[in-house]
Formats: sequence, structure tokens, C-alpha cells
Amino acid sequence: MDVAAYLDRLGLDRPATADVTALRMLQERHLAVVPFENLSIHLGEPIVLDTEALFDKIVRRRRGGFCYELNGLFAALLRELGFDVSLKSAKVFGPGGALGPPFDHAAIRVELDEPWLADVGFGRFSRFPLRLSATEAQADPDGEFLFLDAPYGDVDVLRDGEPQYRIEPRTRALDEFVPTAFWQATSPDSHFTRGPTCSLPGKHGRVTLTGDKLIVTTHGVREETGLSSDQAILDTYRKEFGIELTRVPERP
Repeated sequence: MDVAAYLDRLGLDRPATADVTALRMLQERHLAVVPFENLSIHLGEPIVLDTEALFDKIVRRRRGGFCYELNGLFAALLRELGFDVSLKSAKVFGPGGALGPPFDHAAIRVELDEPWLADVGFGRFSRFPLRLSATEAQADPDGEFLFLDAPYGDVDVLRDGEPQYRIEPRTRALDEFVPTAFWQATSPDSHFTRGPTCSLPGKHGRVTLTGDKLIVTTHGVREETGLSSDQAILDTYRKEFGIELTRVPERP
């Protein structure tokens, strides 16, 4: 991996030490500049869970991705920087508290002075890494997070009292997520196939382009703007997310 190019994508210098301070800086910057997006699904591009392919997409082509891509490549960067990391499978909580399937989400565990949860691929989540061994709620600029024990050694992650996902303890390789990533990218039952979306946190909220709707949330106030042409959509991808596309992703 060209670590210097990846760090340049994030606007960072190489950290001197693989410590908590560096991890916090890396996660915050990754979330700030690399969009959470599912555009490949709606552009007919394959989802390839291979480090070189992900590097080409996210670093060279300055795109984003969804959890398997973002956390898969971020974990590889952390390893290159000297962090002890492992990928974990998680089941995402849906409406009514229903749990999704295994490998529904990929999260990162980082071993430092204590275990930490790092996640740059869940959309709106914690801005900074979270202490996995904490028994008390942890304050973050993007919410209050709590870990609760679940059956079979799993751990539930709650944000502002709402369950987000359940992490299993077993370490997984990135290629183990391939079947579920394929399902997420192709099944009509997957929410990722229902339309293109691209999102980044803003200074005081979040900017999201869903189909032809630009949604800007500032200090909790949501403003929605309809984009009237394909050119306006392409211009918005470039202006708001730094993504250069030659055509608009297909919309249902």
C-alpha cells in the first residue's frame, strides 16, 4: 500500500506513534473526507473486497464506499501504521429491534492500552474511536455510546439509547464478508439497492445526496433541495463530496 498517498487523501502526515491520539485523528479525518456511499451499486460497478481494488477506488479515484470497503481499507492502513487491528462481523439492528444477518456490517477492533472500536463505515456513528471495555456511557460529538453484553460473548453498541449493531468476538478476514456484500449490492431486499446515496458529516451537521435530493442538516435543522437535472446532480457530487462521475447513478 502507498501509505503516503492514503494519508494525503486524508490530509494528514504520518503519525509518529501508533497510539490513541493517532487513532482518533485518523478516524476523524477519514469520516470527514471519505464519503459513505453506495454509488457503485447504481453505476453497475462490482464491489471488490480486495485491498488493491479498494485502494484504487478510495484513494486513487477519490471515491467512498460502504462498510466492507471503508473499514476494510482503513483496517489495512492502520496495520501499515503499526496498529494491531482485527475485523469483526456485526449484525445491524433494524426497525423494531430486529437483528440483521451475520456479516451485515464490518467493524474494526484496535488493541492498544485497551481494546478500541474504530468505525468509518457505518454512516452516522461516533466521530472518535470508542473504548470497548468501558462499562459506562461514552460521550462523543455525534452521540452518547454504550456497550452492553449480549449472548455468546457478543457486544451490543447503543447510540443515544438506540441499539446500532451487535459485534461478535471472532476475528474475520475481509474475504469472509464477500457473500453478504454481494447480497447487499444485488438483493431487492437490501436497502442499498433502493437508490443511490452519498453522505459526509458537515461542520455543524451532515450533507447527503439521495437520488436527486440534496439534504443538508445544520444544528439539527433539515433542508431538502430537489436537483432538476443530471448535470446538477453531477455538479453536486463534485462540489459536496469531491466525487467526479461521468454519468448519474441509476435511480429507481
